[in-house]
Amino acid sequence: MSINEIQDEIILEFSAFDDWMDKYAYLIELGNSLPVMPDEYKTDKNLIEGCQSKVWFHAELIDGKIVFSADSDAIITKGIASLLNRVLSGQKPEDILNAELYFIEKTGLQQHLSPTRSNGLMSMVKQLKLYALAYKSISK
Repeated sequence: MSINEIQDEIILEFSAFDDWMDKYAYLIELGNSLPVMPDEYKTDKNLIEGCQSKVWFHAELIDGKIVFSADSDAIITKGIASLLNRVLSGQKPEDILNAELYFIEKTGLQQHLSPTRSNGLMSMVKQLKLYALAYKSISK
């Protein structure tokens, strides 16, 4: 599935909820369904700078695609990490670099997060694109 197809799916899922309390509950549910990240990946190297809570993203290049694993010690943040993981994991580095993550705006996610969570979200996106840039340069 392409990045845009996954984003469109997420937008559709969020549109099923009438208010933001239900959307937050859905984010928590998504975070709880995130596969468990092995403890050996919860290192300072994988910690996202700029997040108020602890968020880890680990990246591996497998068959030309980046596979991410993620975790957080905060439930809403873990849900956000789950969404980013769903959209970008299993994609080619160049596709991640070129992706416009419009689902963040179209779901209303960015404007309904606190400023610190919103900054954290942007830090996560930046780090995932940096992973993609690094893997793109070594996979040539």
